[in-house]
Amino acid sequence: MFREMTAAELQDQLEQGVKLNLIDVREPDEWMEGHIKEARLIPLSQFQARAHEVHDVEGDVVFICRSGGRSGRVCEFLALQGFDVTNVTGGMLAWTGDVVEGE
Repeated sequence: MFREMTAAELQDQLEQGVKLNLIDVREPDEWMEGHIKEARLIPLSQFQARAHEVHDVEGDVVFICRSGGRSGRVCEFLALQGFDVTNVTGGMLAWTGDVVEGE
């Protein structure tokens, strides 16, 4: 099983300076429309080929997508392999913090 946190909990942790490895699994067009500045993009469509990149950054591994569905699938997949991961429930739709547009 994997952990979950709300978008508000994520925002609180980022504001407190908690070191997170935040990965956005939306597609590039969604990313360009707006993303959390601390996040990095590994689109779900490329995830199997790029899964090795998950642990390139230190911190708790947290996944986010538009609504929490795709990131939940990634979390389920990785949790079954023994990884400790967290899904942001509600995803970007629930995010009320600042977003960065473009790359």
